[in-house]
Amino acid sequence: MPSKMSLKELMSKEGMVVAPGCYDGLTAKLIRNAGFSCVYMSGGSTSAGYGYPDFGLLTMSEMVENAGRIADAVNPLPVISDADTGYGNELNVYRTVQAFEKAGVSAIHIEDQITPKRCGHLDDKEMISREDFAAKMRAAADARRSKDFLIIARTDSRAKYGFEEAIARSNMALEAGADIVFLEAPQTLDEVKNTPKLVKGPCLLNVIRGGKTPDIGFDEAKKAGYKVAIVPGIVITTAITAVEQMLGELKSTMVHPVPQKEIPPLGIFERAGAKEWEPLRTRYRA
Repeated sequence: MPSKMSLKELMSKEGMVVAPGCYDGLTAKLIRNAGFSCVYMSGGSTSAGYGYPDFGLLTMSEMVENAGRIADAVNPLPVISDADTGYGNELNVYRTVQAFEKAGVSAIHIEDQITPKRCGHLDDKEMISREDFAAKMRAAADARRSKDFLIIARTDSRAKYGFEEAIARSNMALEAGADIVFLEAPQTLDEVKNTPKLVKGPCLLNVIRGGKTPDIGFDEAKKAGYKVAIVPGIVITTAITAVEQMLGELKSTMVHPVPQKEIPPLGIFERAGAKEWEPLRTRYRA
């Protein structure tokens, strides 16, 4: 099996990494098969996959287990994972970092919301103090075993305290040991473009269609100075809309609808890795 590439290596190679969001092994493989070099495990999509809204209802162990399955499914591609608030205070963050690193992911982001958190593009988010956030970042940086495992500091403070506070928290997080800044939900195009200029380290952009952040093309984001862009909802929103349409047709007509694309059973299995497994069926027989 090839050795896993780290996000750090990929950033130096590609300039800006684009990572669509998945929620299980199959959707991770689809991202890989489409030619992307990095996969993002979306916390919101993972929560929805469990049947829950993105209200911080999943535990650390549930998130780590899913992240590990995804990392195995697309190895050697690096996986960035949502780690919510770190699931408690700095002691919990310390354990969280070690658990995700052991699971095989390349980077996680930890945010400055209170527990339980809310989706970054919903209203009424509540923040922890600056010092509590800094303590979490110091614990996260200290807990990792490899410097190739990256700590992404996510601040949701723009919504409650404004852009200047979000920049201040971002730079404080870098000083505390974070490697990348994820300033969630800038609300104007100027804020989007100015973030990499004002933050004293690499920046991640979260691209949510219909969210609070104005649309920006990935080439433009790269030109602005972003090093990573995640697209959390592209897979799950596509899946939901397609499935709802097909089920609606089935219910109304009681005839199997014509799918958007015909995929025979073998085609499904091939997307899940059948070609990698097929040779093993006979390899160990006399």
